[in-house]
Amino acid sequence: MVEIRKPIQVAEAVRLVMEHVTKLGTEIVPLENAYGRVLAEPIIAKHDVPPFDRSPYDGFAIRALDSEGASGNNRLPFHVIGEIGAGHIGDRPIGEKEAYRIMTGAQIPENADAVVMFEQTVESGNGFTLRKPFEVGENISFKGEDCKKGEQLIEAGTLIHPGTIALLATFGYAYVEVAIKPVVGILSTGTELLDVADELEPGKIRNSNGPMIRAQLDRMGISYKSYGMAADELDTCAFVVEQALAETDFLITTGGVSVGDYDYLPAIYERLGAKVLFNKVAMRPGSVTTVAALDGKLLFGLSGNPSACFTGFELFTRPAIVGMMGGTNPYMPRMKATLGEDFKKPNPFTRFVRASWGFTEQGVVAVPAGFNKSSAVSSIARGNCIIVLPSGTRGFATSDEVDILLLGSELGVSEWTL
Repeated sequence: MVEIRKPIQVAEAVRLVMEHVTKLGTEIVPLENAYGRVLAEPIIAKHDVPPFDRSPYDGFAIRALDSEGASGNNRLPFHVIGEIGAGHIGDRPIGEKEAYRIMTGAQIPENADAVVMFEQTVESGNGFTLRKPFEVGENISFKGEDCKKGEQLIEAGTLIHPGTIALLATFGYAYVEVAIKPVVGILSTGTELLDVADELEPGKIRNSNGPMIRAQLDRMGISYKSYGMAADELDTCAFVVEQALAETDFLITTGGVSVGDYDYLPAIYERLGAKVLFNKVAMRPGSVTTVAALDGKLLFGLSGNPSACFTGFELFTRPAIVGMMGGTNPYMPRMKATLGEDFKKPNPFTRFVRASWGFTEQGVVAVPAGFNKSSAVSSIARGNCIIVLPSGTRGFATSDEVDILLLGSELGVSEWTL
């Protein structure tokens, strides 16, 4: 008898997944290995930045009061008493109508309180003249104006990107406490599957889901163990699933979650005693996406159809991985866009359409990336976003405003709001 499955909303499915995420702990890594990891400690400013008043330009350090009355008709002369390069300091305080030649980043000498850029002067001999007055503090980067000692700059749970690396280096974090990354198991199921290198045979297709999932994990910097392909045979599939769960932190399977005669994943979950969180989601593609939990580990049963598999990973698996690492922004970034094509047919399920977005005279416009059935492969390759079309009794027309989820971004958002 075919099982009647009751679909749940996408937001509810996401909530259930995140409620069953188990964090993996932390470890200490050298700064050079910290990129792409998730901070397990906040970044605290260990000193002021800048650590001293400094010049943001190449020019001359002067006393502002000595420039009073300067104009085009009254150029005031200054005597240069030395030069200060970055990393050096002045030999003595400056006096009346004196100046130091100063380079970008160098410490402001004693008594100086303004910097005159080279192009604002006329140099001659051991000095220069200027034609405008300067205010106290003009062209000076002040100590602590970027951040103050003791200030929390980045919170724990933040993904480390190149800008974060710069901040860590600035404050001497030679070693960083980060979240342990999970190791993911990948298993593709289906008697119809061939290896990528195999020649096509009648009734067979090459396994694209396995390599695609591996690439999605590579993009996140996540390690995996591939368990290859398993034919639609219950005992064989169950053995491989048990092995994978023993060796990894969670498992992604593709295929085998529909209600056909050879879809064995539901039976395997039952045999293992796994708790099925949901086995149908009110979404297209990927309505058969199934997630189960067992002994603190998640089992993601993604559709065997490539587009549905891709979408299921981005909506459910990706945030779970980030959550396992204590990440505070696990969800795909999103923005508003104008729909560039009609979708006139109403749909009771929310649709996630592989698409491309770009800037036009009308603003941000998103259009489908091509063929959009759940079995499609070409649109995955062409798309840079996913259009979200909410369920309802009406279709959508060109120029309607829609939400789009951005693909390929290393940064995310903290809440699921769709």
